[in-house]
Amino acid sequence: MRTADFHFDLPTELIAQQPAARRDGSRLLVLHRKSGITEHRRFPDLLEFLKRGDVLVLNNSRVIPARIHGVNGKTAGKFEILLLEECATNDWWAMMRPGKRAKIGTQIQLQEKNGTATNIFATVIGINDEGHRRLQFSGTGNLFQELNMLGELPLPPYIERHAEKAEDQDRYQTVFAHPPGSVAAPTAGLHFTREILEQIRALKVKICFVTLHVGAGTFLPVKVENVAEHKMHAEYFEVGAETVSAVNAARKSGGRVIAAGTTAARALETVARQNAGTVNVYKGKTDIFIFPPAKFQIVDALLTNFHLPASTLLMLISAFAAPAEETAGRELIFKTYAEAIRERYRFFSYGDAMLIL
Repeated sequence: MRTADFHFDLPTELIAQQPAARRDGSRLLVLHRKSGITEHRRFPDLLEFLKRGDVLVLNNSRVIPARIHGVNGKTAGKFEILLLEECATNDWWAMMRPGKRAKIGTQIQLQEKNGTATNIFATVIGINDEGHRRLQFSGTGNLFQELNMLGELPLPPYIERHAEKAEDQDRYQTVFAHPPGSVAAPTAGLHFTREILEQIRALKVKICFVTLHVGAGTFLPVKVENVAEHKMHAEYFEVGAETVSAVNAARKSGGRVIAAGTTAARALETVARQNAGTVNVYKGKTDIFIFPPAKFQIVDALLTNFHLPASTLLMLISAFAAPAEETAGRELIFKTYAEAIRERYRFFSYGDAMLIL
């Protein structure tokens, strides 16, 4: 398929710039993929679509304050650094602005969030084909432990304010966020409150977790003309024993596996592809790229947000929307997105939710 097949026009006023007043206050568009029928609901109505024996899988990765600032020690030029991946202690890949000034050997003195200079320095030691910089940090035993002092949450660029507000500290994290490592939120999980999670458990629906540390590459548009030529950034993930037991038990008993988010879906499907259609305990990286046509071996239903044009996330849900290995899911998703635009749903990270059954 062509990347151009996944472009659509979105009115800019539908890009959510802040979260809903209540965490669970978002709308929920329900798509029944076999019939093509849609329903317009509120997020708490999710409970009506769950049943005893189902398993709900959430990504519990915590967003780190990955956006840091500094100045060139020689020219006093300012830099913004977005940490992407930790290679080793004090050794990170990062995106930098302005990138052209960040040549190999450039040394940058980092600043606290309030602009105060620190004794921590970043030195550019490499540049890859994508223009990302490899940085070696000094003046600290472990940069990761300094991020709460140095960094801000890396809000996506389509949120125009860029700098975080106090509410972002709470609302750009899920209520179940635990192991730190993501540089973007697993957004489908942002809608859940502790109360809703308890109500789901009361339905005898098993809630379990995977950890997939979301990288910035997940949300970038695909730039190659042929979708199949796109290369995903590898992201670290874990699937633990409790999740393995719950998912495999549900598969055997006829219960559904409902993935909350494309990241949870990718984690489960990565392991399934390596293990003949079942899930096992796993720690490692995935660069799985799911696009039409594709067969999902584990996930029976998918909760997700509304995604960027030409993004890998849009391609994944287009593959999922087809009930079999076919390309009709793209047409169904685009028809549903057109309806969401007419109904003024809010898009992207702080936007509304969609349930694909």
